[in-house]
Amino acid sequence: MKSILLIDDDVELSELLGEYLSMEGYELTPVHNGEDGLQQALTGKYDLILLDVMLPRKNGFEVLRNLRAQSSIPVIMLTARGESVDRVLGLEHGADDYIAKPYDPHELIARVKALFRRIDMAADAEPQSGPELKVGDLLLNPSTRTVTLAGEELPLTGAEFGVLQCLMEHVGQLVDKDSLSIASLGRPLMAYDRSIDMHVSNLRKKLGKRPDDSDWIKTVRSRGYMLVRV
Repeated sequence: MKSILLIDDDVELSELLGEYLSMEGYELTPVHNGEDGLQQALTGKYDLILLDVMLPRKNGFEVLRNLRAQSSIPVIMLTARGESVDRVLGLEHGADDYIAKPYDPHELIARVKALFRRIDMAADAEPQSGPELKVGDLLLNPSTRTVTLAGEELPLTGAEFGVLQCLMEHVGQLVDKDSLSIASLGRPLMAYDRSIDMHVSNLRKKLGKRPDDSDWIKTVRSRGYMLVRV
């Protein structure tokens, strides 16, 4: 049974969501403040974190920033509807996905299932995964899910790893955003969804420039992205 940690100060919503998730075969543990939520998130007992932005004692961005310094556990950020800046900040701080509150529990469960589907597909592929992917001094190992650049390991989230693996598998080719979303989040891209753009932006920051000062990833406006051949 997959174990999910919900960090949200809305007690009634937490109870309702727990009932819905239990019917889908998931175990939900609710925590109602940021400090306790971070402590629980770092125990390693959970498969996924649902993290609200507005929390007492430590807000969601602080929790996520501290969590990402030590863990790459998948995180879905719960943001206020209409607060696009919260979604951008959540993704910049390392959230894998986000959903706006108030949300339909069925929609949230669909996001949870999609993310677990991506995780399970990656795990199932490991035993028979192919050779390492190499582009210049950028090396991706599908079996260990590690990425090194000039011998230095890059700390990537699961979503960032999925985006980069998909781009490296199609180096020199345009990859549309839907394909990148399925590879990293387990779901097609939604309308007005900037998650893939933000994951690519985070990747660019972590990759930096090539020795010739060129970018690793090229944007093809309105179509997708391409990892440029060396």
